[in-house]
Amino acid sequence: MRNKFNVSFKNLTTAFESKSDKDLKKAYQLFMLMNSQTLTNVGTFFIKFALKFNFPVKYLIKNTVFAYFCGGESLIDCLPTIKALQKYHIGTILDYSVEGIKIEEGFKECMMELLAVIQKAAEDELPFAVFKPSGIGAAELMVKVQKGLPLSMYERRNFDNFKSRFETICREAYLHRVKVLVDAEESWIQNVIDDLSQEMMVKYNKESPIVYNTFQMYRKDRMAALSESCEAAKKRGYILGVKLVRGAYMKKETDYAANNMLPNPIHNTKADTDRGFNQALEYILERIDHIAICCGTHNEKSNYRMIVKMDELGIKVNHPHVFFAQLFGMSDNISYNLAKAGFNVAKYVPYGPVEAVIPYLIRRASENAAIAGQTSRELMLLKAEMKRRKLLKEQQDSLKNEAHLSADFQTNGFEFQDI
Repeated sequence: MRNKFNVSFKNLTTAFESKSDKDLKKAYQLFMLMNSQTLTNVGTFFIKFALKFNFPVKYLIKNTVFAYFCGGESLIDCLPTIKALQKYHIGTILDYSVEGIKIEEGFKECMMELLAVIQKAAEDELPFAVFKPSGIGAAELMVKVQKGLPLSMYERRNFDNFKSRFETICREAYLHRVKVLVDAEESWIQNVIDDLSQEMMVKYNKESPIVYNTFQMYRKDRMAALSESCEAAKKRGYILGVKLVRGAYMKKETDYAANNMLPNPIHNTKADTDRGFNQALEYILERIDHIAICCGTHNEKSNYRMIVKMDELGIKVNHPHVFFAQLFGMSDNISYNLAKAGFNVAKYVPYGPVEAVIPYLIRRASENAAIAGQTSRELMLLKAEMKRRKLLKEQQDSLKNEAHLSADFQTNGFEFQDI
């Protein structure tokens, strides 16, 4: 498939332009460790054990995996990363990645931090903010609501507080003209999130897309859900905001279905998931006036398929309804090459106190190790770029030597000739 945008994800010069030789070596060493499922499991166990018994491992984590995949411990810490990405026309999605909050006070604190993220996004012209619903409300309550179980007065009040926090975030995004991504969760609470996201879109997506709901296309029912959401948006006169991903909870979903004697909601094969994702991608682009997409994938074929489809449909590279997104520290060959071609691109940049973000990092490391070829591809690209730079340096050194030799000959009255 050809495209008039002349984008190649094999262009390593562009992909790693922002990284020094030292950066490349550190990244290569890190991905070498992550490429082994055994080492990842051992490392995860060691980190959990060390934290449980208060061993001093924070410094080690902060200067390795945290430094590579996160923007910092606070919003201020993220400024250098934001500026560095902006230099290459890549936006930042600040992702407050504190997990495991279980109490109302913690939910309130998380909401306040998310409001600060939205304000920062507006100040620095960042394209998106993002939040995880279970970070501002109890998942246990969402389970009961989705099952239609009765709530106590105390539970009802807490669920109303959750809905209020959800809307406060979306309203703040609307007032600051910042798009906000609502992260997906497990299927047993996702219906609650879908319903709330739709309510927010009805209110805030009339003029332009502000609220984006996430569709995990490894689920068998998501294509139908996407179609239904599109029809609802047309009927009620708002723009459907979609963050499109393959999915992040495969093992949990499979185990939950087996333990509860339910059919597995996940596609039977990766090929089925790929087909579902690409079908949704084309469905959205064919309705780009009514749907806005943030395409969140590290899959080169899907990203390339998207730009080819945009070419076929005559969709401009910088169409405001089309964004590409990848995780900070990964798939730079995709992000930087798309950005250089003029596409709207953003990087997910997690941040938060090291000890609070560790659950996220552990989950990310486990997911990467479990995805066939994910870290291997990163290693291959890093190794190829280091080799390219080494050869280039050797060529440059050779040319310098020739130039010096030529100057020596001319100084002594001889003319240098290539014989």
